[in-house]
Amino acid sequence: MMKKKSIPASKPFLILFLCQIISALDVPLDSKLLEELSQPPTITHQSPKDYIVDPRENIVIQCEAKGKPPPSFSWTRNGTHFDIDKDAQVTMKPNSGTLVINIMNGGKAEAYEGVYQCTARNERGAAISNNIVIRPSRSPLWTKEKLEPNQVREGDSLVLHCRPPVGLPPPIIFWMDNAFQRLPQSERVSQGLNGDLYFSNVQPEDTREDYICYARFNHTQTIQQKQPISVKVFSTKPATERQPVLLTPTGSTSTKVELRGNVLLLECIAAGLPTPVIRWIKEGGELPANRTFFENFKKTLKIIDVSEADSGNYKCIARNTLGSVHHVISVTVKAAPYWITAPRNLVLSPGEDGTLICRANGNPKPSISWLANGVPIAIAPEDPSRKVDGDTIIFSHVQERSSAVYQCNASNEYGYLLANAFVNVLAEPPRILTPANKLYQVIADSPALLDCAYFGSPKPEIEWFKGVKGSILRGNEYVFHDNGTLEIPVAQKDSTGTYTCVARNELGKIQNEVHLEIKDPTMIIKQPEYKVVQRYGQVSFECIIKHDSTLLPTVMWLKDNDELPDDERFLVGKDNLTIMNVTDKDDGTYTCIVNTTLDSVSASAVLTVVAAPPTPAIIYARPNPPFDLELTGQLERSIELSWIPGDENNSPITHFVIEYEDGLHEPGVWHYQTEVPGTQTTVQLKLSPYVNYSFRVIAVNKIGRSQPSEPSEQYLTKSASPDENPANVQGIGSEPDNLVITWESLKGFQSNGPGLQYKVSWRQKDVDDEWTSVIVANVSKYIVSGTPTFVPYEIKVQALNDLGYAPEPSEVIGHSGEDLPMVAPGNVQVHVINSTLAKVHWDPVPLKSVRGHLQGYKVYYWKVQSLSRRSRRHVEKKILTFRGNKTFGMLPGLEPYSSYKLNVRVVNGKGEGPASPDKVFKTPEGVPSSPSYLKITNPTLDSLTLEWGSPTHPNGVLTSYILKFQPINNTHELGPLVEIRIPANESSLILKNLNYSTRYKFYFNAQTSVGSGSQITEEAVTIMDEVQPLYPRIRNVTTAAAETYANISWEYEGPDHANFYVEYGVAGSKEDWKKEIVNGSRSFFVLKGLTPGTAYKVRVGAEGLSGFRSSEDVFETGPAMASRQVDIATQGWFIGLMCAVALLILILLIVCFIRRNKGGKYPVKEKEDAHADPEIQPMKEDDGTFGEYSDAEDHKPLKKGSRTPSDRTVKKEDSDDSLVDYGEGVNGQFNEDGSFIGQYSGKKEKEPAEGNESSEAPSPVNAMNSFV
Repeated sequence: MMKKKSIPASKPFLILFLCQIISALDVPLDSKLLEELSQPPTITHQSPKDYIVDPRENIVIQCEAKGKPPPSFSWTRNGTHFDIDKDAQVTMKPNSGTLVINIMNGGKAEAYEGVYQCTARNERGAAISNNIVIRPSRSPLWTKEKLEPNQVREGDSLVLHCRPPVGLPPPIIFWMDNAFQRLPQSERVSQGLNGDLYFSNVQPEDTREDYICYARFNHTQTIQQKQPISVKVFSTKPATERQPVLLTPTGSTSTKVELRGNVLLLECIAAGLPTPVIRWIKEGGELPANRTFFENFKKTLKIIDVSEADSGNYKCIARNTLGSVHHVISVTVKAAPYWITAPRNLVLSPGEDGTLICRANGNPKPSISWLANGVPIAIAPEDPSRKVDGDTIIFSHVQERSSAVYQCNASNEYGYLLANAFVNVLAEPPRILTPANKLYQVIADSPALLDCAYFGSPKPEIEWFKGVKGSILRGNEYVFHDNGTLEIPVAQKDSTGTYTCVARNELGKIQNEVHLEIKDPTMIIKQPEYKVVQRYGQVSFECIIKHDSTLLPTVMWLKDNDELPDDERFLVGKDNLTIMNVTDKDDGTYTCIVNTTLDSVSASAVLTVVAAPPTPAIIYARPNPPFDLELTGQLERSIELSWIPGDENNSPITHFVIEYEDGLHEPGVWHYQTEVPGTQTTVQLKLSPYVNYSFRVIAVNKIGRSQPSEPSEQYLTKSASPDENPANVQGIGSEPDNLVITWESLKGFQSNGPGLQYKVSWRQKDVDDEWTSVIVANVSKYIVSGTPTFVPYEIKVQALNDLGYAPEPSEVIGHSGEDLPMVAPGNVQVHVINSTLAKVHWDPVPLKSVRGHLQGYKVYYWKVQSLSRRSRRHVEKKILTFRGNKTFGMLPGLEPYSSYKLNVRVVNGKGEGPASPDKVFKTPEGVPSSPSYLKITNPTLDSLTLEWGSPTHPNGVLTSYILKFQPINNTHELGPLVEIRIPANESSLILKNLNYSTRYKFYFNAQTSVGSGSQITEEAVTIMDEVQPLYPRIRNVTTAAAETYANISWEYEGPDHANFYVEYGVAGSKEDWKKEIVNGSRSFFVLKGLTPGTAYKVRVGAEGLSGFRSSEDVFETGPAMASRQVDIATQGWFIGLMCAVALLILILLIVCFIRRNKGGKYPVKEKEDAHADPEIQPMKEDDGTFGEYSDAEDHKPLKKGSRTPSDRTVKKEDSDDSLVDYGEGVNGQFNEDGSFIGQYSGKKEKEPAEGNESSEAPSPVNAMNSFV
């Protein structure tokens, strides 16, 4: 059976052809093939819809297209034909549709304002561009106005109006003073979105005469200045405090309309004293996380990438200590048209069917119209194969004359979208694009992929043969991919040979041969071993390899995953690495890596360096600091420094380190300047301009560094233009339509003078664009807006200061912002390898549609249902990420005999693209888990009854159970093993004809068609006779469970004074049994801390009796529910008891009073102690209380025999359930301390409660007997 999968793109020997289109036919991007195939025109590049040009430069309106034959170009202007031959200022570039309008040679940009549209046409159709609106930028001068000085009282508000001239595009506004320094802004003083400068309250320091508003017009790179505004603040002490009042916007409400995808800016600026604080909320909702930013000291709310969900009422609240004021802005988000499904190019064979789909959305809903070759489809030439159905064109039984270019226009009042998509009908015989006689070399036991890239129309069928006269290849040992590739999953030596690929369709047939060679794998047969060596010793690591004789291996050694140190002590031989004169620095991990052209292997070993035997120590110390520093020979760019060394302290000085301090830019910070040998005490130092230098010297020997010397005198160098440009220049977009240019700013001394600025220049790469430049202040970032998505840019940043420019900088390549990928991976295929592992393949996404740096692919997969149980469960999706342009991956950890779904998504730096359609696959059967339990009951002289539960995870269809058992004698030796196969539908078995009084060990497991699962074991003993068993035994284990605990009771037959223990665990779990020791020889126990609504398994054992245990019992705790509380204070018996106690105390007090008056003494305490009833001794606090019949305030005494053992104390807080609850809520009657309720009845026996077997029902009367 032939299998079809996607091809793994990571194989180095695989030629990968990306699909240009998604259609009935895939056309590989083979340059030779594309030159031969006819193709309608496609617009590849065009100017933006709204194109603002510099009126001083030539206007370039771009229109580039491709097609076969090459298309011709024509233009319309304002809806009519634009005859460029009649205008001497207009030319069209050769082999292009791009127009160049010569403005610099006498033309006027205003004369060429208008709407332009380009048409590219060949014999197969015509494609059209967007409507390109050409407008020259404008930067008008400020109108002259007479500005009166502003005299303001301290504490009052003030607004300085900018009112910049109307430019195209609008200017950028900022406020500066006469010294070209930006005016400081704060919560009190800030610039509004309209450019005005707002003062919430003025202060005396606001008095100045040079408030200047500047307007920067980026297109013309000009800055216009408004006349200075004077502000004088006069004081009135004290200034009157005022509650907030909004300066902008005015009124209590306003409205705002913004378009989807834009940035929403809302502003509130308030006056008041103290300065108000602004807070923003959205009525009836939350501000969107990760898209909300606060600017201008929280006076501006900024929400990026707005959508219709951001519509609503936004409230700004201004508050100070005197009160608050608010304003509500009603925001409505509209939307220009945006694509849901843009039409895609369609390549068909004659007679095939196809569809073009054009779906867009917007607010309001856009209208859809179709054009054919640039003409409205209603008046275009008729095509019988074409039918228009709203946003879809349906093609039926197309012919070659059906080729055309169709345009879809989606428009509403906020904009339009225009997309070209061609229908190309081709009839082509098969072609094989893979080179003939290509040689593939593969390591044995690895996959081999033999390529047969092909094209034809109709799509050819592919067949593979081995050898010249071999038969067609079939079977599971081969995988046949959709793109023609033959995959041999596990190539062996006998796979070597010649393979022939044959492609045929109704127009012809063609074949191609390729060759496959299988090579032996490379192995390290003698690996390096762990070594311990003394310091200054010698060590050697071995690395002996075995490899294919036709491959040339290279051996490389690494230390701690890095290159070996450049040290002559490291000697690399053919099969070893030797290190001479080992030092402490040589400690680490050494790795031998062997590479061939086909594979790579490695092995590592650790080297530990230890100290050599100790020798008599000489006292060494770090040197003393140098002194008497002197500066001589002062020049603009150099100076000479000399010093006197300090004491060496028995270790020669190896070198001196010279450091400097820049007192002008970074006072108190010392930087490394240079170092000189220890024999030198003078050095010529290079200096930088505009630095106030001080120097110090540090001496270094083998012990360490000295303390720094005292600083030298200061020396200030003269200013100069910068010597260097910023480093680490990068261009990375933060949004799909911008380019963020960043660089490392020059440090203070690198500026070489005052007024450091940067000239930032950029232009789109591979496009005939001029450089765009802007000069910015001493910052490290500039954002270019309005860029195409993810295109390369050439970038350079040049430093300048007041004295001039730095040298011309080098160019770097950056990219504008990424956007989410547009296309899901196609041709997703799954190959199930075994019951827990599958391999998924997919076709790579075209790089153009990734729209960013390809990071890899993510595979989402989840289990739909188990095929054995047919029961669905909560879907838990798992994600595997495959880095890079990888097109296959393994899915581990699958559950056998289950149905799964998966999809694949491409990932770039922005995020994930759309998911591919869900792919369903199923895993085969596996071996089952162990049976959930095994119980052995009803022992007789010669039989035992076995009961079991089916496996928790059958992992397939159970075929049978396997029971094995063997006897065990008194010395624990095992007898012969007997095996029995039991049908899968059985759940119990009676074993007969066993030996009496014999211990047996049982092994039990389940089977599917795949094999046997893990087994469960148990032991049991047949009895000696029908009256008395030979061995002690524990039988009749019963449980009575509540929500979080259970009472376990049993019957024991055997010697006295047995020490019991209880083992328990979750039923069906493979976890170890938990063990609890029973205090004394009681036959009951309470398990606490259980989980409500959970099935548990339990068994009871006796220590010291050869490990004898009972059979297992299974019980389930009750569901969690609120406890039923009984208010003890409202019980009649409790009220009566309290009255009786009060009366008794009153009588005793009267008697004592009478006796004291008579002069006698009544030793109440002694008499009580002498006549103490052992039944009414008071309990200690940790002896617990008696269920709900005790009060939280008064701890009443219980019968002494009823006390809970100290290691199993049950306190009131352990449970608030009443005795009535325990009697009715579970399958038996028991108390919290583990004894049956009957043990607290009114019987007067003096034996301990543990021996009491009473089963009387609980009642207040019986409970009261404990107090009598």
